Amino acid sequence: MCEFCTKHGDGKVWFKNAANYGKDLMADLERRDYIKDFFTSTIEEGIVTLGRLETLHQKKKRLPPRLVKAMVDKAKEEHFGQVVTIEDIRDMVGKAATVVRLPCACRWAAMKTENRCCYSVSYSPDAWYDDLDMGYFGLAQDEGLERIKPEEAISQMETLEKQGAVHTIWTMMTPFIGAICNCQPGDCLGLRTLALDVETMFRGEQVAMVDEERCNGCGACEEACQFQAISSRQLSGEQVAVVSPAQCFGCGLCRNHCPEEALAMVGR
Repeated sequence: MCEFCTKHGDGKVWFKNAANYGKDLMADLERRDYIKDFFTSTIEEGIVTLGRLETLHQKKKRLPPRLVKAMVDKAKEEHFGQVVTIEDIRDMVGKAATVVRLPCACRWAAMKTENRCCYSVSYSPDAWYDDLDMGYFGLAQDEGLERIKPEEAISQMETLEKQGAVHTIWTMMTPFIGAICNCQPGDCLGLRTLALDVETMFRGEQVAMVDEERCNGCGACEEACQFQAISSRQLSGEQVAVVSPAQCFGCGLCRNHCPEEALAMVGR
Protein backbone atom coordinates (compact mmCIF):
# COMPACT_ATOMS: atom_id res chain seq x y z
CA MET A 1 0.00 0.00 0.00
CA CYS A 2 1.43 3.41 -0.99
CA GLU A 3 1.99 6.22 1.51
CA PHE A 4 -0.98 8.18 0.13
CA CYS A 5 -3.27 5.18 0.75
CA THR A 6 -2.02 4.99 4.32
CA LYS A 7 -2.39 8.72 4.91
CA HIS A 8 -5.37 9.68 2.74
CA GLY A 9 -7.11 6.40 1.93
CA ASP A 10 -9.21 5.83 5.05
CA GLY A 11 -8.85 2.09 4.49
CA LYS A 12 -9.19 2.37 0.70
CA VAL A 13 -7.01 3.09 -2.30
CA TRP A 14 -6.47 6.82 -1.77
CA PHE A 15 -7.98 7.98 -5.07
CA LYS A 16 -11.11 5.90 -4.42
CA ASN A 17 -11.74 7.63 -1.10
CA ALA A 18 -14.70 9.97 -1.70
CA ALA A 19 -13.43 12.34 0.99
CA ASN A 20 -10.58 13.35 -1.33
CA TYR A 21 -13.11 14.79 -3.79
CA GLY A 22 -15.21 16.40 -1.07
CA LYS A 23 -16.80 19.82 -1.01
CA ASP A 24 -15.36 20.62 2.43
CA LEU A 25 -11.84 20.57 0.99
CA MET A 26 -12.75 23.57 -1.16
CA ALA A 27 -13.13 25.69 1.99
CA ASP A 28 -9.32 25.73 2.21
CA LEU A 29 -8.31 29.24 1.08
CA GLU A 30 -4.75 28.13 0.37
CA ARG A 31 -6.08 25.54 -2.06
CA ARG A 32 -8.35 28.04 -3.79
CA ASP A 33 -5.44 30.46 -4.23
CA TYR A 34 -3.30 27.62 -5.59
CA ILE A 35 -5.96 26.69 -8.13
CA LYS A 36 -6.33 30.29 -9.35
CA ASP A 37 -2.59 30.55 -10.08
CA PHE A 38 -2.14 26.91 -11.10
CA PHE A 39 -1.40 27.38 -14.82
CA THR A 40 1.25 30.04 -14.30
CA SER A 41 2.84 28.98 -11.01
CA THR A 42 2.86 25.19 -11.41
CA ILE A 43 2.72 24.49 -15.15
CA GLU A 44 4.44 27.47 -16.78
CA GLU A 45 7.21 27.68 -14.19
CA GLY A 46 7.46 23.89 -14.16
CA ILE A 47 8.14 23.74 -17.90
CA VAL A 48 10.95 26.31 -17.57
CA THR A 49 12.48 24.45 -14.61
CA LEU A 50 12.18 21.12 -16.38
CA GLY A 51 14.06 22.46 -19.40
CA ARG A 52 16.96 23.48 -17.16
CA LEU A 53 16.94 20.13 -15.39
CA GLU A 54 16.94 18.22 -18.68
CA THR A 55 20.02 20.17 -19.77
CA LEU A 56 21.72 19.45 -16.45
CA HIS A 57 20.79 15.77 -16.62
CA GLN A 58 22.16 15.51 -20.14
CA LYS A 59 25.52 16.87 -18.94
CA LYS A 60 25.80 15.09 -15.58
CA LYS A 61 23.70 11.97 -16.36
CA ARG A 62 21.95 12.37 -12.99
CA LEU A 63 20.48 15.10 -10.83
CA PRO A 64 21.73 15.80 -7.29
CA PRO A 65 19.80 13.52 -4.87
CA ARG A 66 19.01 16.44 -2.57
CA LEU A 67 17.40 18.33 -5.48
CA VAL A 68 15.38 15.28 -6.52
CA LYS A 69 14.08 14.77 -2.98
CA ALA A 70 13.10 18.43 -2.65
CA MET A 71 11.17 18.30 -5.95
CA VAL A 72 9.32 15.11 -5.05
CA ASP A 73 8.49 16.31 -1.53
CA LYS A 74 7.04 19.55 -2.88
CA ALA A 75 5.06 17.70 -5.53
CA LYS A 76 3.57 15.36 -2.92
CA GLU A 77 2.26 18.37 -1.02
CA GLU A 78 0.88 20.28 -4.02
CA HIS A 79 0.43 18.45 -7.32
CA PHE A 80 1.17 14.73 -7.33
CA GLY A 81 -0.12 12.05 -9.65
CA GLN A 82 -0.70 8.36 -10.08
CA VAL A 83 -1.15 6.19 -13.14
CA VAL A 84 -4.58 4.57 -13.34
CA THR A 85 -6.24 2.05 -15.64
CA ILE A 86 -9.27 2.66 -17.82
CA GLU A 87 -11.28 0.61 -15.31
CA ASP A 88 -10.34 3.14 -12.61
CA ILE A 89 -11.38 5.95 -14.96
CA ARG A 90 -14.78 4.38 -15.56
CA ASP A 91 -15.32 4.06 -11.82
CA MET A 92 -14.19 7.59 -10.87
CA VAL A 93 -15.78 9.48 -13.75
CA GLY A 94 -18.95 7.41 -13.74
CA LYS A 95 -19.76 8.65 -10.22
CA ALA A 96 -19.08 12.34 -10.94
CA ALA A 97 -21.80 14.98 -10.70
CA THR A 98 -20.15 17.11 -13.39
CA VAL A 99 -17.24 16.68 -15.77
CA VAL A 100 -15.45 19.30 -17.85
CA ARG A 101 -12.88 18.86 -20.59
CA LEU A 102 -10.17 21.47 -20.94
CA PRO A 103 -6.93 22.01 -22.85
CA CYS A 104 -3.78 20.24 -21.66
CA ALA A 105 -1.76 22.89 -19.80
CA CYS A 106 1.52 21.01 -20.34
CA ARG A 107 1.15 21.02 -24.12
CA TRP A 108 0.04 24.65 -24.10
CA ALA A 109 3.02 25.75 -21.97
CA ALA A 110 5.52 23.85 -24.11
CA MET A 111 4.10 24.31 -27.62
CA LYS A 112 1.11 26.71 -27.39
CA THR A 113 -0.97 23.92 -28.91
CA GLU A 114 -4.51 23.31 -27.70
CA ASN A 115 -5.14 19.63 -27.09
CA ARG A 116 -8.27 18.84 -25.07
CA CYS A 117 -7.22 15.69 -23.26
CA CYS A 118 -7.53 16.81 -19.62
CA TYR A 119 -10.68 16.38 -17.55
CA SER A 120 -11.81 17.71 -14.22
CA VAL A 121 -14.50 16.11 -12.12
CA SER A 122 -16.73 17.39 -9.35
CA TYR A 123 -18.85 15.34 -7.00
CA SER A 124 -20.90 18.27 -5.73
CA PRO A 125 -22.51 21.43 -7.19
CA ASP A 126 -19.54 23.45 -5.88
CA ALA A 127 -17.13 22.71 -8.74
CA TRP A 128 -13.48 23.41 -7.86
CA TYR A 129 -12.52 24.08 -11.48
CA ASP A 130 -14.59 27.27 -11.60
CA ASP A 131 -11.56 28.93 -9.96
CA LEU A 132 -9.22 28.04 -12.84
CA ASP A 133 -8.16 31.02 -14.95
CA MET A 134 -8.95 29.93 -18.51
CA GLY A 135 -7.59 33.25 -19.73
CA TYR A 136 -4.23 31.44 -19.63
CA PHE A 137 -5.28 29.74 -22.88
CA GLY A 138 -6.73 32.95 -24.30
CA LEU A 139 -10.22 31.64 -23.64
CA ALA A 140 -13.25 32.95 -21.82
CA GLN A 141 -14.28 30.94 -18.77
CA ASP A 142 -17.42 29.60 -20.40
CA GLU A 143 -15.66 28.47 -23.58
CA GLY A 144 -12.61 27.04 -21.83
CA LEU A 145 -14.43 24.62 -19.54
CA GLU A 146 -16.38 22.31 -21.83
CA ARG A 147 -19.07 20.52 -19.83
CA ILE A 148 -19.73 16.97 -20.98
CA LYS A 149 -21.60 13.95 -19.65
CA PRO A 150 -19.59 11.39 -17.64
CA GLU A 151 -20.25 8.63 -20.17
CA GLU A 152 -19.06 10.90 -22.98
CA ALA A 153 -15.85 11.66 -21.07
CA ILE A 154 -15.21 7.96 -20.50
CA SER A 155 -15.71 7.22 -24.21
CA GLN A 156 -13.29 10.00 -25.16
CA MET A 157 -10.66 8.70 -22.75
CA GLU A 158 -11.06 5.17 -24.13
CA THR A 159 -10.28 6.61 -27.58
CA LEU A 160 -7.27 8.50 -26.24
CA GLU A 161 -5.96 5.25 -24.73
CA LYS A 162 -6.17 3.55 -28.13
CA GLN A 163 -3.97 6.40 -29.41
CA GLY A 164 -1.31 5.60 -26.79
CA ALA A 165 -2.29 7.94 -23.94
CA VAL A 166 -1.48 7.06 -20.33
CA HIS A 167 -4.23 7.91 -17.81
CA THR A 168 -3.10 9.76 -14.69
CA ILE A 169 -4.87 11.49 -11.80
CA TRP A 170 -3.48 14.57 -10.05
CA THR A 171 -4.00 16.39 -6.78
CA MET A 172 -4.63 20.12 -6.44
CA MET A 173 -3.03 20.55 -3.02
CA THR A 174 -2.95 16.98 -1.72
CA PRO A 175 -5.19 15.11 -1.03
CA PHE A 176 -7.85 16.93 -3.10
CA ILE A 177 -8.14 15.15 -6.45
CA GLY A 178 -8.85 17.48 -9.34
CA ALA A 179 -7.49 16.43 -12.71
CA ILE A 180 -7.55 13.36 -14.89
CA CYS A 181 -4.98 13.64 -17.65
CA ASN A 182 -4.46 11.47 -20.69
CA CYS A 183 -0.78 11.95 -21.34
CA GLN A 184 1.88 11.26 -23.93
CA PRO A 185 5.42 10.94 -22.51
CA GLY A 186 6.98 13.59 -24.75
CA ASP A 187 4.36 16.19 -23.88
CA CYS A 188 3.39 15.63 -20.25
CA LEU A 189 5.32 17.52 -17.58
CA GLY A 190 4.87 14.69 -15.10
CA LEU A 191 5.92 11.92 -17.48
CA ARG A 192 8.94 13.91 -18.66
CA THR A 193 10.26 14.11 -15.11
CA LEU A 194 10.38 10.31 -14.98
CA ALA A 195 13.15 10.36 -17.57
CA LEU A 196 15.19 12.37 -15.07
CA ASP A 197 14.56 9.82 -12.30
CA VAL A 198 12.26 12.32 -10.58
CA GLU A 199 9.04 10.48 -9.78
CA THR A 200 6.26 13.03 -9.35
CA MET A 201 3.67 10.28 -9.71
CA PHE A 202 3.06 6.89 -8.17
CA ARG A 203 2.99 3.70 -10.15
CA GLY A 204 -0.51 2.33 -10.62
CA GLU A 205 -2.16 0.00 -8.16
CA GLN A 206 -1.90 -2.77 -10.74
CA VAL A 207 0.89 -4.32 -12.77
CA ALA A 208 0.86 -6.20 -16.08
CA MET A 209 1.24 -9.99 -16.01
CA VAL A 210 1.98 -12.24 -18.99
CA ASP A 211 0.17 -15.50 -19.69
CA GLU A 212 3.10 -17.37 -21.22
CA GLU A 213 0.85 -20.03 -22.77
CA ARG A 214 -1.00 -17.38 -24.80
CA CYS A 215 2.00 -15.19 -25.65
CA ASN A 216 3.42 -15.68 -29.16
CA GLY A 217 6.33 -13.25 -28.75
CA CYS A 218 5.05 -10.80 -31.39
CA GLY A 219 6.43 -7.76 -29.53
CA ALA A 220 3.24 -5.66 -29.78
CA CYS A 221 3.18 -5.14 -26.00
CA GLU A 222 6.83 -4.06 -25.88
CA GLU A 223 6.18 -1.52 -28.63
CA ALA A 224 3.10 -0.16 -26.83
CA CYS A 225 4.80 0.21 -23.43
CA GLN A 226 5.68 3.82 -22.60
CA PHE A 227 7.90 2.87 -19.65
CA GLN A 228 10.35 0.38 -21.18
CA ALA A 229 9.04 -2.24 -18.77
CA ILE A 230 8.72 -5.11 -21.25
CA SER A 231 11.42 -7.29 -22.80
CA SER A 232 11.45 -10.89 -24.00
CA ARG A 233 13.10 -14.21 -23.23
CA GLN A 234 13.37 -17.70 -24.64
CA LEU A 235 10.94 -20.29 -23.30
CA SER A 236 10.97 -23.78 -24.80
CA GLY A 237 12.57 -22.38 -27.94
CA GLU A 238 10.00 -19.60 -28.34
CA GLN A 239 10.11 -15.88 -27.49
CA VAL A 240 7.74 -14.71 -24.77
CA ALA A 241 7.22 -11.28 -23.24
CA VAL A 242 8.60 -10.46 -19.79
CA VAL A 243 7.29 -7.59 -17.64
CA SER A 244 9.50 -5.89 -15.06
CA PRO A 245 7.18 -5.09 -12.11
CA ALA A 246 9.65 -2.45 -10.89
CA GLN A 247 9.46 -0.56 -14.20
CA CYS A 248 5.79 -1.19 -14.98
CA PHE A 249 3.56 1.78 -14.13
CA GLY A 250 0.36 -0.21 -14.54
CA CYS A 251 -1.27 1.80 -17.34
CA GLY A 252 -2.64 -1.20 -19.26
CA LEU A 253 -1.52 -0.11 -22.75
CA CYS A 254 0.35 -3.39 -23.29
CA ARG A 255 -2.78 -5.39 -22.45
CA ASN A 256 -4.85 -3.46 -24.96
CA HIS A 257 -2.35 -3.94 -27.78
CA CYS A 258 -1.85 -7.68 -27.33
CA PRO A 259 -3.55 -9.55 -30.21
CA GLU A 260 -3.50 -12.81 -28.22
CA GLU A 261 -4.97 -11.34 -25.01
CA ALA A 262 -1.91 -12.66 -23.20
CA LEU A 263 -1.62 -9.80 -20.74
CA ALA A 264 -3.76 -8.97 -17.74
CA MET A 265 -3.65 -6.32 -15.02
CA VAL A 266 -3.27 -7.75 -11.50
CA GLY A 267 -2.83 -6.18 -8.06
CA ARG A 268 0.71 -4.94 -7.53
